[in-house]
Amino acid sequence: MFEEQLKALNGQLTTIEERRSAIDTELTGDGKVDLKAIEEELRGLDDQEAEIRGKIELIEKRAKAKLVAAGKVPVTTVETGDEHREQTIEIEERAKSLKEGRAIATTGLVIPTHSSGTINETFNQVSSIVDLVKITPLIGGDSYEQAYVKSYPEGDYANEGADYSNGDTQFGYALMNKTKITNYTEVNEEVEKLPSADYVSKIENGVETALKAKLAKQIMVGTGSTGQVVGIFSDQATAIEASKDIEIAAITNTTLDDIIYSYGGTENVEGQAWLILNKLDLKAFATLRSSDGKKVHDIKHYGNVGTIDGIPFVLNSACKPVSAPGTSGGEYCMAYGHIQNYELVTFSDTEVRKSTDYKFKSGQIAFKGNRMCGGNVVAWNGFIRVKKQA
Repeated sequence: MFEEQLKALNGQLTTIEERRSAIDTELTGDGKVDLKAIEEELRGLDDQEAEIRGKIELIEKRAKAKLVAAGKVPVTTVETGDEHREQTIEIEERAKSLKEGRAIATTGLVIPTHSSGTINETFNQVSSIVDLVKITPLIGGDSYEQAYVKSYPEGDYANEGADYSNGDTQFGYALMNKTKITNYTEVNEEVEKLPSADYVSKIENGVETALKAKLAKQIMVGTGSTGQVVGIFSDQATAIEASKDIEIAAITNTTLDDIIYSYGGTENVEGQAWLILNKLDLKAFATLRSSDGKKVHDIKHYGNVGTIDGIPFVLNSACKPVSAPGTSGGEYCMAYGHIQNYELVTFSDTEVRKSTDYKFKSGQIAFKGNRMCGGNVVAWNGFIRVKKQA
């Protein structure tokens, strides 16, 4: 049965190679060819080949397992540290010994349990915005104030001998007070002692990740009240005029243009600004179609970041999705602006500590982490905010 399946699959691989050869001939010929169609066909052939080779590998594994069960293949490789030693057990010899009445040694009826030496990661839970904003180390500080220009004056005519026209440069100040973000967790001491996998380093990394995940969201929604950073959506972000906020009812073919051309001053269309949005709204942009069925936007994504028609974006789950029916009118959903117009001041390094003293009697290991920081929008109308229309 296995031989027939392998023969059929290898025949399909031969057909694929023959088709590739035919395509090469078409490309080198004098006739006109549809390059787009050929590219799509070649991609399809690659996918078919990968699928077929996967099936072949699976069939070969099953065939080998069947031979092992029948005693026709020796078993096995055991790895210990850097040493590799092979223990070959001829199943046929064991069966022969039993048949002739001789004793053989076995490991008993209890099958040992083995743990993998690795731990598989989960999906990313931290928005990259925490690494994209402006970061200013100020270790040991307590607060920080950043000045910014609100506007420059415009000159005017003056008659000869008359007073000069008045005009002052307007300034503003963004205040960043120290806040403390923490995380704490406990595990049994067996987690550290028994498994071969390095659970403890993952737990330590988890504490640090928890701090970054919280901070990444607070950059958007921190209220600015005591103990919280000032988020872009906060009323305490005094560098942003609320009157500049725009409202949209849904994501349409013109939404991206409406946002881009609403940002900045009257003399420039700002380049290299970032769109901050929820993943569901990115999907809404991606699924927009023109009347002839073509995608409206060219979207490239690389995990947490990417571009929409060349405009960089970063995902942040703290943004409410415009496209979700459950998002209420008036809620902030997106922001657009130069990403380093938000400044994050670190008043201390991220600190993660381990202790076995607390709950010593019950064998608990405690991990805690903290980070002192402050944050605020530090440029006049540094972001334009998008609300869901009521």
